Amino acid sequence: MPQAYALEKGSAAPAFDLNGIDGQVKLAKYQGKLIYLDFWASWCGPCRQSFPWMNELQNKYGAQGLQVIGVNLDARNEDARTFLAGTPAHFVIAFDPAGATPRNYGVRGMPSSLLIGPDGKVLFEHSGFKDADKVELEEKIKASLGVKN
Repeated sequence: MPQAYALEKGSAAPAFDLNGIDGQVKLAKYQGKLIYLDFWASWCGPCRQSFPWMNELQNKYGAQGLQVIGVNLDARNEDARTFLAGTPAHFVIAFDPAGATPRNYGVRGMPSSLLIGPDGKVLFEHSGFKDADKVELEEKIKASLGVKN
């Protein structure tokens, strides 16, 4: 069975430096935070469903050290901006039209997400997005932050 990711749990998350909505987005800038890194595109239906949930995560756990980063993979920036006009993001957005970052992370489908620990190591990865995934993903985030119910 083929793996969905080239990175294994515990491996160092590859650095990136991308243009974002609010300036440069560098992974190194967020060292010391728990990062939920999500790869998305405007044409991805499940991506549209995941945005309200990621907004909620950022709102609920940002003060405890979580930073959600969405990396858009559209070839045209305008497509991403149109998507964001209808589905706003209340978290960091970066653009990678060349697709170098998902290649470095071994991403093979969208949406795909990874949780990166404060030490820069991959804690887990997840492909797809369904309502049924939300509870398990949030539990992993809470456990990584040390948040009690």
